[in-house]
Amino acid sequence: MRHFHFSAALLSAAILAGCGGGDNTPQFSSVVSFGDSLSDIGTYSVGTVKALGGGKYTINDASSKNWIELMATKLNVPAPCPAQTGLEGDPAQGFAVPVTNFTNCTAYAQGGARVTNPIGPGNKALGGANAVLGQLTVPVATQIQNHLATRGSFTGTEIVFVMAGGNDVFINLATVGAGGSPTAAVTAMGTAGAELGGYVKNLVLGKGAKYVVVVNLPDVSLTPFARGQSAETQGLINTMVTTFNAQLAQGLSGTDVVLVDAYTTGRDQFANPAKYGITNVTTPACDLTAAKNPLGSSLVCTKNNLIAGATDTFQYADTVHPTPFGYKLLSDLVSQEMGKRGWL
Repeated sequence: MRHFHFSAALLSAAILAGCGGGDNTPQFSSVVSFGDSLSDIGTYSVGTVKALGGGKYTINDASSKNWIELMATKLNVPAPCPAQTGLEGDPAQGFAVPVTNFTNCTAYAQGGARVTNPIGPGNKALGGANAVLGQLTVPVATQIQNHLATRGSFTGTEIVFVMAGGNDVFINLATVGAGGSPTAAVTAMGTAGAELGGYVKNLVLGKGAKYVVVVNLPDVSLTPFARGQSAETQGLINTMVTTFNAQLAQGLSGTDVVLVDAYTTGRDQFANPAKYGITNVTTPACDLTAAKNPLGSSLVCTKNNLIAGATDTFQYADTVHPTPFGYKLLSDLVSQEMGKRGWL
């Protein structure tokens, strides 16, 4: 009799497993993303940018996806769409396009966006070449508030991705270049990291989100942009990044957030590229000369304006943004960490 009951229990367990009863993997309803150009899926795919075949910060073509889009596919949720589009740049060059909000879309990340400050790289308020393009650069704090303004809260069934901080590096570095204090720049980065952690804790988790993935800041000091700077500047950039990441981690301590360490993995990719299938970690794949690329940016880079010898396995499209292959590596890392939590 005991043998019969034991076998029945095993049979019941097998039936449950076969029906999915033993699978606790969440079934997400949608993707919500907050951040900067690394997560921007088309905020500026308008006007001349769109006409040039661009719109994302990578090597653009019909099949090019950044990590947010790749994650949506892996999670079998609807393809995300940008919550806002438009440009506030030079109308004579086709960079002045009315700002349009799409309340049914939840991909809020924008190129040039910072954590809190609304003036990021490419914003017209900075003048010069920035005013030509006129990026919107809505900061992450406002991106989250915009989501809450239309919905009131998170449902608890969406997967929320957050990644930011790079543009705070660039602005604070420019401040140092203009005579500012390196110490003040590092302090500002720590403040931004703490702020981002606070926003996630109070405005995302605190407003009903249950599944939140935060990606820390990759080591910007290893990008082609930084490698062209002095060793002293590279060291400063690294300190700014690690300070940001430390404060971000501290701000998220005690939460159920999946914190993805893109910093450590990125450093390993730079040191051991072959391990990841990368063939070049130092040279941008895009031809950024004025003759081939009027913005000098991957935003308008396509397969028609690459440097000679560029392949699909280069890490960088321009001096700071990944190729589609680079984004795939990031999505693989995020997937791995979500899998450890049982979310994928």
